[in-house]
Amino acid sequence: MANDPISQFKIQPIIPLEIGGLDLSFTNSALFMMLTVATTAGFLALATSGRGLVPSRLQSIAEIAYEFIAGMLRDAAGSQGLRFFPLVFSLFMFILIGNLFGMFPYFFTFTSHIIVTAALALLVFTIVLVTGFARNGLRFLKLFVPSGVPAAVLPFVVLIEVISFFTRPISHSVRLFANMLAGHITLKVFAGFIVSLSSLGAIGIAGAILPLVMTIGITALEFLVSFLQAYVFAMLTCMYLNDALHPDEH
Repeated sequence: MANDPISQFKIQPIIPLEIGGLDLSFTNSALFMMLTVATTAGFLALATSGRGLVPSRLQSIAEIAYEFIAGMLRDAAGSQGLRFFPLVFSLFMFILIGNLFGMFPYFFTFTSHIIVTAALALLVFTIVLVTGFARNGLRFLKLFVPSGVPAAVLPFVVLIEVISFFTRPISHSVRLFANMLAGHITLKVFAGFIVSLSSLGAIGIAGAILPLVMTIGITALEFLVSFLQAYVFAMLTCMYLNDALHPDEH
């Protein structure tokens, strides 16, 4: 991998394929998305294969993850929100495992690409729209009319609510993309300082101690951020689903 911190995000074709002028190559990004899905499915299949009354370590982890997402959905969207458990759980695990994969050297962080996070955010946005109108009809539009607002300012508030609603996919996707991108760039920069200073002899090696400590600290922080960003994405999804299920409560 090149020394510059941006090269780690380069999408590279593994199996070049072009049909009708469209580039349909199988890339490193697609590979790690497939590995993420396979790892998640394999872990859950292995963890739930025994289903013992006394759970194994893997079964305990799977049950904790299940209850964590189920509790999040229940708190944010009520018992009716549990019908969306497969969606939210899949998003959480996909983002979490993808983020954690990106922490290993020479692996690829597909969540650092806006096209991936935007696709996930648009999926959630579309489901919220379809669910909102299918469940509530035109009553879903009450989401844009907060209760208790004076009539004089109501048009301005409605306009703000509409703009806020349709910009959700932007904030939803950029938050994940930007955090993963910035964190990995920072980590690569400090790691590069260690290599550069170490080549300067004894004085350089002594000077590389501080970047080494910073790299270790940032690495630990990035593991935490990997979980937090998956959690935030799932939590926002739950909140948006609550708007689709209960627009009158806005």
